[in-house]
Amino acid sequence: MDEYNRFVDWDKMDVTVQSQDVKELTCTEFQELKQLARQGYWAKSHSLRAKVYHKLISNIPCRTVTPDANVYRDIVVKIVGKRNSSSLPLPEFVDDSLVPTYCLNAEGIGAVRKIILCIANQFPDISFCPALPSVIALLLHYSRDEAECFEQVCRILACNDPSKRLIDQTFLAFESSCMTFGDLVNKYCQAAHKLMVAVSEDVLEVYSDWQRWLFGELPMVYVARVFDVFLVEGYKVLYRVALAILKFFHKVRAGQPMESDSVQQDIRAFVRDIAKSVSPERLLEKAFAIRLFSRKEIQLLQMANEKALQQKGITVKQKRQNVHLAVHAENFRSEIVSVKEMRDIWSWIPERFALCQPLLLFTTLEHGCSLSRFYSHSEGHEPTLVLIKTTAKEVCGAYLSTDWSERRRGGNKLSFFGTGECFVFRLQPEVERYEWVIIKHPELAASGSEPENHASPASNTLSCRGSPSDPSDRLSPFLSARHFNLPSKTASMFMAGSSECIIIGGGDGQALYLDADLNHGRTSHCNTFNNQPLCSESFQISVLEVWGFRDTMNG
Repeated sequence: MDEYNRFVDWDKMDVTVQSQDVKELTCTEFQELKQLARQGYWAKSHSLRAKVYHKLISNIPCRTVTPDANVYRDIVVKIVGKRNSSSLPLPEFVDDSLVPTYCLNAEGIGAVRKIILCIANQFPDISFCPALPSVIALLLHYSRDEAECFEQVCRILACNDPSKRLIDQTFLAFESSCMTFGDLVNKYCQAAHKLMVAVSEDVLEVYSDWQRWLFGELPMVYVARVFDVFLVEGYKVLYRVALAILKFFHKVRAGQPMESDSVQQDIRAFVRDIAKSVSPERLLEKAFAIRLFSRKEIQLLQMANEKALQQKGITVKQKRQNVHLAVHAENFRSEIVSVKEMRDIWSWIPERFALCQPLLLFTTLEHGCSLSRFYSHSEGHEPTLVLIKTTAKEVCGAYLSTDWSERRRGGNKLSFFGTGECFVFRLQPEVERYEWVIIKHPELAASGSEPENHASPASNTLSCRGSPSDPSDRLSPFLSARHFNLPSKTASMFMAGSSECIIIGGGDGQALYLDADLNHGRTSHCNTFNNQPLCSESFQISVLEVWGFRDTMNG
């Protein structure tokens, strides 16, 4: 059909979507390219898509010495020799990944393995790159020969623009991206996340499959549409599409029995047969309808997850159970929650802390109902988990991102601190997790300086969210400002502590207020949200526990 057909098995391709009337692409402005990519402008012409890919990839900033087509021609015979290309062993860094055929002919399928081996020869620093076979198989469709495909893939791998993330090439980068995806699911796909927690023993294992959905299971026509936008907009597109896949999976399968014993296998099967449920256009439409964090915020979250992995010495592939440590039944004891309930809570916390095991720091049954002892046992630990059981058998709690010692900044006054990763939740009489809400502080908002709160602890300092501000002009409070040397005004206030009380602003208008004797508490509930209150408006505490996070990797 055109000059880019050497490796294509046209009998397997749907040529009905091809159009000969598509004009050449002349625009260079990013916003126009972005719109055309999302609309699938060059998806209608095989040759036009090939030319657009060449243009976009040739504009990727690369290392000074990046292997090109001539290098491939020089090394391929030495590396492959006379061996049958279909039986060539793959390097370890592809991690036994699927090698998709994507409607390639026999020559194309063999070429994928040859190119992978030559890339392994030229990029010895690649240690983990399971997406590589899929990328090569796709680009062979739009290459005139193997050498040209090799050069294009090398340019993607050799990108040296720190703001342009493309393909993960180390286990650290890959694993942190899986953790980041889990964090995003937790925030943006809560209904799907609840389903995953309910049907999976290890929800983190399920989310670690997210790149396989895109680069392995997704049919070729879908992968190509995703890749169209990916080359223009970058890595964030992959998160968007994977989130959309999970949303559609939940919509289609919710309420139905699982088709196998593994939700992981069910999602893979759903993605393979996604054409039965969702068109490529609808998938992308759903992906771009998600109001995702900015690219900068996602980069900060990725950095935090990488840092957590590095601190635990996890930089190379290990057995999964050593990376994501579950709550173990044999050594977990709580007077408030069961092992199953604690595992549910563990599925809500940021992924980088799911590497740790729960450690009991304080319980009123052992340490008494003293706020000073609450502080002394909790300080020095970050993050912490507060669990409360009332005399009415209600169970609620809060995940707190910041060390309670931060309260001392305000001296004896009620001091506000914390980050947007804080949240409150209810376990009994029914399970509910509430999104974060800012504890508004008028003095801080007015002056931009440290607050001076002369109000009594019982004053109305808790407020519901108003309309969300434009996320494009500021960082969300999802991450701790001090972790990234950001101005203090970008951190919001979610926790408050003094010698007289504790206040925790959790989300959707929910907040907890605990008296100094830790015997009584009350809640604040904003009526503008259609949800049930955290617990009784006024309650007596039966048991209160504080849990820390034990780093089992470093003792």
